[in-house]
This record gives sequence, structure tokens and C-alpha cells, in this order.
Amino acid sequence: MIAPLKAAGTRVALSIGLSIGLNLALCMAPAFAGQACTDHPITRTALENALTTSANVQAALNASGGEVAIVGRQGNDLSEYGLKYTHAGFVFRAAPDQPWRVYELLNQCGTADSELWVDGLANFFLDDPFTFDAVLIVPPPAVAARLARLLGQPAQLHHFHERQYNMVAYPFSTRYQNSNQWLLELLAAAEASDVRVRDREQAQAWLKLVGYRPTEMHIGPLTRLGGRMFKANVAFDDHPNQLRFSDRINVVTVESIMAFVRQRDEGWTILELKSGH
Repeated sequence: MIAPLKAAGTRVALSIGLSIGLNLALCMAPAFAGQACTDHPITRTALENALTTSANVQAALNASGGEVAIVGRQGNDLSEYGLKYTHAGFVFRAAPDQPWRVYELLNQCGTADSELWVDGLANFFLDDPFTFDAVLIVPPPAVAARLARLLGQPAQLHHFHERQYNMVAYPFSTRYQNSNQWLLELLAAAEASDVRVRDREQAQAWLKLVGYRPTEMHIGPLTRLGGRMFKANVAFDDHPNQLRFSDRINVVTVESIMAFVRQRDEGWTILELKSGH
């Protein structure tokens, strides 16, 4: 069972071994969704922007009437690929009187490793985002109930987690995983009401069966070579040769998740919140 956090801005790692526990990570070097860690103080402006954004997101969550949603942020500028939101997590509260927490997979400071974390809403927007725009993807009640059950079971969260991180992990391979891929595969376990999805392989098979389409980016060989040689968290060897050698890299993105839930047509709500900055 997940113990309550001590402060809204605390980031906590979900660890699993002989027993499941929580390792407090307050005031330690943070992990990022595919970014290298840099040790710099938080500015007053960044803190104010994060607090304002989290307050706006919280207000929208409270108004939604539910206890679980997907929240996305714009960590980097990926406009050259037609993308805006770069990273998403599940935002969840166990009861109406409890604080909202973000459950997410984060890369360990540009390494090839990842961990699952529980974040405060404000902390979610403190990882040096490109803008403070946010998106909320609110599930219909039946899906929300199944997601809430999953998020209340740490063993299930880890069951869908692959520690080997790859920023451009192929969506239909279990060799690596990126942050949005973990979220999508866990979402598949909640969405698949007709069958039981128990692991990553089954989640990917179900997603392919129901027509999930990843984002396809055109990345040339020199860019691929540079990423593979100089970044531990970038690899292309899980992608099919016919795609990779034609410069077509498929990846799970927030935009592809948004398109997928729209396609499902089950009553999902997508709300984009502009920062005004």
C-alpha cells in the first residue's frame, strides 16, 4: 500500500523488492523524463509559474468530478515534429479529501535507467518545462474506476514497468520503455474490459488490435547515430529495420495517446490549459 506523502512538493520513488515500500527522495537530485539532470537553483519565477499551473490543473481536476486523469506537460520544444506535450503521468487522489498526486515513469538523469515516482502537482511542473501549458485527459467513469484500482496497487504498476529506458522506445517492443509508453500500457490494462491484460506484451498486443497508432517521426541516419553514440537514454535497435532504415521512427507520445482516446469514443474529455506566459 502506498504511504501518504509528507508534503505536496515531495517526490517519492515506488520501490519493489521482498516487500513494496516507498523511498523518500526529498531534496535529492530529481529524475527527468528523458532529460539530463542539471544542478541549478529553482528561481522564484519558476516556482511561481509551477504553483500557478498546478493550482489551475487542480481546479480543473476538482471540477471534473473524478479521482483520476492523465496530465501532460511541455518539457521540450518538439514543434519540428508537430508535437507539443512531451511527458504525461496519471494524476490520482484516493479520496476527495486527499491531495492530488502524479504517478509517472522518470528517466534517471539521462542514463539508461528509469524508476516509477509519485509526485506532487507543483513538482510535476518544476522540471524546467518549455512552457507552463498543460493538458488534462479525463477518462469516463468505468475506465476511471479501473485505473484507480490499478494505481492503488503498486505491484501492478511495477508489473508494467521496464527499467531499461529509451526516449524513443518502439511502441510494440518490450526491450525498452519510455515514460509515455508505461502510461499507455497501464491505460491499456484499464481500458481492456473485454480481456485481462496482465503484462506489457499483452498490453501491446491489445493496443495493436484496437488500432492504436504511434507518432511517426522522420529522423535521419546522422541524427540516429549521434543519439545512439552520445546519449545513454536513446536507442534505435528495438525498431523494425524496414522502419528504421527508411528514417521512420515510431514512438508513444502524448499526442498519440490523445488521438487514441478520441478514437475510442467512450466519453473521454480533453482539456488544454494555457499558461498565459
